[in-house]
Amino acid sequence: MGKLDNKVAVITGGNSGIGLTTAQTYINEGARVVIFGRNAQTVEQAATTLGENAIGVQGDVSNIADLERLAKDTERHFGKVDILVANAGLGVFAPIEMIDEAGYDHQFDINVKGAFFTVQKLLPILNEGASVILTGSAVQDKGVATGSLYFATKAAIRSLARTLAAELAPKGIRVNSLSPGIVRTHFAGNTNLEEDQFEGFVNMVTEQAPLARAGTTQDMANGFLFLASNDSSYMTGADLLIDGGWASV
Repeated sequence: MGKLDNKVAVITGGNSGIGLTTAQTYINEGARVVIFGRNAQTVEQAATTLGENAIGVQGDVSNIADLERLAKDTERHFGKVDILVANAGLGVFAPIEMIDEAGYDHQFDINVKGAFFTVQKLLPILNEGASVILTGSAVQDKGVATGSLYFATKAAIRSLARTLAAELAPKGIRVNSLSPGIVRTHFAGNTNLEEDQFEGFVNMVTEQAPLARAGTTQDMANGFLFLASNDSSYMTGADLLIDGGWASV
């Protein structure tokens, strides 16, 4: 018996990194999974790797029509949804004077608008008792130069998890956030940092974190499994911080 037997999960940003490892972990625990991502090729490759209990849907979380299509495709294939992971995101780092309106809009459109409308568009097909998980970040309570936009989007996600938890509780739906620390994933490719700059950030965080290492995608997937399963049935509005102690100590 798996912890997610007969459950249906939808994971945005599920075609790589933490999202893909979470999708595999959910399938291993008995779930059927829909992964959603912008890159059609990697979505198809990931769905093939995950096997018969997964389907891939290509689309952009900042595009409302794409999210509506995600909901329709999910319902057509699997019916109702028990687990929704709003995981897609990106990070752009720059001094405030170097940020233009288009860059501001793009980051908030993906990280905040995307998460908000992912929940809104999937809400009609969420089962009573469903678990919604928003991917935040350990940076939500931190301040690091050049991180103003990315850090602010993740603080918004933490707030959104709280308010949606209050609003959706009467429907029997739990809403929590999971905040990863530093993890070496494809996310680095979704930033504007050069490889040496990203590694510099990794080194800074691991030097400051009590556990003195970067996290792994499986570390994060284990947390997503906990929040998706009945193990967390008395949790809503909470944030599960998995960062080696960086933000807490």
